[in-house]
Amino acid sequence: MRHTTVGIVGGGPAGLLLARLLHLEGIDSVVLESRDRAYVEQRQRAGILEQTTVDALRAAGAGGRMDREGLVHHGIELRFDGGAHRLDLPALTGGRSVMVYAQTEVVKDLVALQLAEGGPLLFGAEVRSVEGADTDRPVVRYTHQGREKELSCDYVVGCDGFHGVAKRAVPEAERRSYERTYPYSWLGILADAPPAYDELVYAHSERGFALASMRSPTVSRLYLQVPNGTDPGDWPDERIWAELDLRLRADGGRSPNRGPVTAKSVLPMRSHVTEPMRWGRVLLAGDAAHIVPPTGAKGLNLAAADVLVLARALSRRCATGSTELLDAYSDTCLRRVWRAEHFSWFMTTTLHTEPGQDPFRTRLQLAQLERVATSPHAAAELAENYVGPATPAGPSAPGGR
Repeated sequence: MRHTTVGIVGGGPAGLLLARLLHLEGIDSVVLESRDRAYVEQRQRAGILEQTTVDALRAAGAGGRMDREGLVHHGIELRFDGGAHRLDLPALTGGRSVMVYAQTEVVKDLVALQLAEGGPLLFGAEVRSVEGADTDRPVVRYTHQGREKELSCDYVVGCDGFHGVAKRAVPEAERRSYERTYPYSWLGILADAPPAYDELVYAHSERGFALASMRSPTVSRLYLQVPNGTDPGDWPDERIWAELDLRLRADGGRSPNRGPVTAKSVLPMRSHVTEPMRWGRVLLAGDAAHIVPPTGAKGLNLAAADVLVLARALSRRCATGSTELLDAYSDTCLRRVWRAEHFSWFMTTTLHTEPGQDPFRTRLQLAQLERVATSPHAAAELAENYVGPATPAGPSAPGGR
C-alpha cells in the first residue's frame, strides 16, 4: 500500500492548487482524478477571479499566462428597466478589481506545473471510498488502469465535487446539508465573436435574466435564463441571439456581437452547503462542501479560499505538530461560505424572473436594483461582495471534530 502525507481526491482547480501549495511547502501529496486529462482541461466553468485568487495563483507560480492573457475588469454593468448603470469596482472597494480568466485555463496551468514539478497526478483514478476518517491513517480505495489500489494518508482532502465520494467519509448522522434549488437554469454559449462590452453586463428583464461575459478578446461567453429541464437543442442559434438582443437591450446600448456558436449547455442553479467541512482526518474543499449559483461569480473563488486556509493549516501541522489551524478549518471557511451563499442568493433572486412571477415581485426587484444604482452605500456593499475580501480568511475558534 502506498502512503502519502496528503491524499487529494479530485484534480480540479481546488485539488490542483492545494497540491501546488503543499509542494512549495515541501509536503508530499497524491492527486487522484477520475476523468482523463483532456476532459479535465476542457470543463467549462467559472471565469471571474477575485484578487485574492489571482494573488494565490501568482504565489503558486501559476500566474504567468494568466497575467498575459487575463482581462482585468474594473467594473460591472447592471441593466434593468431600460437603463444601464455601471458600478466602478475600484472606486467602491478601495482599489480592488476582478480578472476574467477561464477555469479551463487555470486548470491547464496547474496541471502543467503538477506534472512538471509536483507529486503524482493520476488521471483515470476512480475513488471508490475513503475509510478510517477517525484514525491516524485514513485510506483511499481507488481503481487505476484496471487495478484496485489503496492509498494510506496522514490526511485526505476531498476536492471531488458535489457528487464525489469524499464527503461520505463524514458519518451520515454527523453530516448536515442545507440546499436551495432554483426554479430556472442557465443556457450558456461560447461564440467566436469579440465581446461587445468591455465589462460584464447583468441584465434583469421580464423575459428573464441575461449575462454578457467573455473568455478572451475574440470569444464571448453569454447566458440566458431558461426553464429547468431545457434541452439546448430546442434553442437554435438564431433564437438565442434574438433573445439576447431583447434581454440585453438598454437605452442606447449595443446588442452582443454575433458569431459561430462553438459550445452550448444548460446549467441548473443550486445553493448547497455541507457541514462540517472536516471530520477526523478528512477535510472537504470547494464544491465537495458547497455549491453556489453562478450569478455571484463565487464558486472557484470559494474553492481557492478553502485551499489557502487548508494549505496554511497543513503546513503548520507538518512544521510544528500543532493542529490549531486544522481544528479551526471548518468554522473558518464556513463563515466566508455563508457570506458568499447569501450574496449569490441575493444576486440570483434579484436578477431572475421566477415562473409565474407577479408584478409585485417584479417591482420589488426593480426597487432593489434602483437602490444599488443610486445609493453609494448599496453600491459599495454589492461591489465589496463581488470582488471578495481584501485578504484570505483567517483562523477562528476550533470546529469540526
